Amino acid sequence: MALSQKLQEIIESQKDVVKKVAELITEGIEELKQKATEEKKTFEEVVEEIVKAVMDVQKTNLKKEEKRMAMPLLGDKFPELSVQTTHGPLSLPEDLVGKWTVLFSHPADFTPVCTTEFVSFQKHKSEFDKLNTRLIGLSIDQVFSHIKWVEWIKEKLDVEIEFPIIAATDTIASQIGMIHPNKGTNTVRAVFIIDPDAVIRTILYYPQEIGRNIPEIIRAVKALQKSDAEKVATPANWPENELLGDKVIIPPATDCETAKKRPQEYQCYDWWFCYKESK
Repeated sequence: MALSQKLQEIIESQKDVVKKVAELITEGIEELKQKATEEKKTFEEVVEEIVKAVMDVQKTNLKKEEKRMAMPLLGDKFPELSVQTTHGPLSLPEDLVGKWTVLFSHPADFTPVCTTEFVSFQKHKSEFDKLNTRLIGLSIDQVFSHIKWVEWIKEKLDVEIEFPIIAATDTIASQIGMIHPNKGTNTVRAVFIIDPDAVIRTILYYPQEIGRNIPEIIRAVKALQKSDAEKVATPANWPENELLGDKVIIPPATDCETAKKRPQEYQCYDWWFCYKESK
C-alpha cells in the first residue's frame, strides 16, 4: 500500500493518530528516505512535514466535531435537525419559524415526575396558545413508547396530550445540550424558549428529581414578548414585583444627556433605575 494511502487512512480513522504515524514512519523508513532524496530534503524534514500534515487535519476535524456537538447558547439559531415526532416528522428550525416555541426534554416515558409535567403542560396549553406558543416534548425514547405513554395518560388520567413529542437519538439530545453525563444517560429536564425567528431566547435546566414549574415558563414567555414589544426589561417576579408591581424597567441611559433627561421622562429611583407603566 502506498505511503500516501496509508496516511489518508490514518487521518480518516482519527484513532491513536500519534501511535499510527510513528508506526507508519518506522515501516516506511526506506520509502521516506527515497522521498527525501528525490525532494532534496533531509529525512527529518520529510517526517516533520508528514506529522504536521496529519496533525493539521486532525485539528481541523476536531474543530468541526466541536462545532457540530457544541451546545446551543442564548441568541443562537436553533440547530438544524430532522426529527420524528408523535405528530410526524419535523425539520428544525424551519418548522419553528413564525411562532414562539417551548421545547422541553424529559428523562423518560412512563416515569412519575415526567407524567405530572406532561399533564401540567397540557392543562396550561390554552395559555400557551394565547401567547402564540407551541409546545414540543422530547426524550430519547422511541416514538412507539411516546405513543403508548400518551395513550396511557389519556386512559388512566383522562388527559389528552395534544402537542408532539420528539423521539430523539443520543446524538441529537447531546447536540442540543439535553444529556449531562454526570446525571446519567437520560435527557435532563431542559427547556428552550425559542422566538418566531427560531432564535433561542431562554434556556432552563432542572435536575431529574425536580419537576418544572409550568407557570414560570409561561411567565418567561410573557416577559420575553413584553420585552420585545416595548423594548423594556421586566423586574424580578414580574408582574408581581415587590417594588414595581407590574411596571416595566427602562433600559439604563448610555450617555450623560440621556441620563439627565430620564428623571423628567419616567418614574425613577435614580437615572439608571427608571420604570413606567406597561402597555
